Amino acid sequence: MTETAHILAIDDDDRIRDLLKRFLVSEGYGVTTASDAINARKIMKSMAFDLIILDVMMPGEDGFSLLSSIRETIDTPVILLTAKDVAIDRIEGLRRGADDYVTKPFEPEELLLRVAAILRRSAPPEPVEEVNLSGQIFHVTKGELRRDGRIMRLTENEVQLLRILAQRYGEPVSRQELANLTSAGVERSVDVQVTRLRRKIEQDPREPIHLQTVRGIGYRLIGD
Repeated sequence: MTETAHILAIDDDDRIRDLLKRFLVSEGYGVTTASDAINARKIMKSMAFDLIILDVMMPGEDGFSLLSSIRETIDTPVILLTAKDVAIDRIEGLRRGADDYVTKPFEPEELLLRVAAILRRSAPPEPVEEVNLSGQIFHVTKGELRRDGRIMRLTENEVQLLRILAQRYGEPVSRQELANLTSAGVERSVDVQVTRLRRKIEQDPREPIHLQTVRGIGYRLIGD
């Protein structure tokens, strides 16, 4: 991640909180700690976090209850710490919206790997600047399609279509959404534009590998 992730660690055990903070800080993360649900709620009212590490067995309000409350307002990833390797506890945590769980006692290195994996998954994808299409390169911001340095002719509608699909690279985009976001207006016009665009970017427009049809949804763009 380009920016330091800020993690909230909630555990009533002083030793666990110190351990979590020491290891996470050593990996470059920012860490705030809370000893119980009451303090955690106060902290979360004034600060935003990229990840929450939450102990299940706490005096007063337990981790399950706090997790349910968190999920009512935010979707910040949560790793549960549980003292018992019991399937029903893991299932209950996942049912309430936990992203992962670690059983105490845990290896700090394992927790660090799980933290890194969740932060990778939750980080917004890097915007695609260029898409390679069988020797042609589409520059998203400029709206230019080039082959061997020469600009290939695209209509404004084709640029709009390619840009939207490139910004959602690899993801299916519905025909209705494409119609709304471009000047096509209707789904049938999107289909016509796709057919014309395939003639320009596909080696075999009848067997497209870049501008793919997603049955029952719409289209997606895949580069080389």
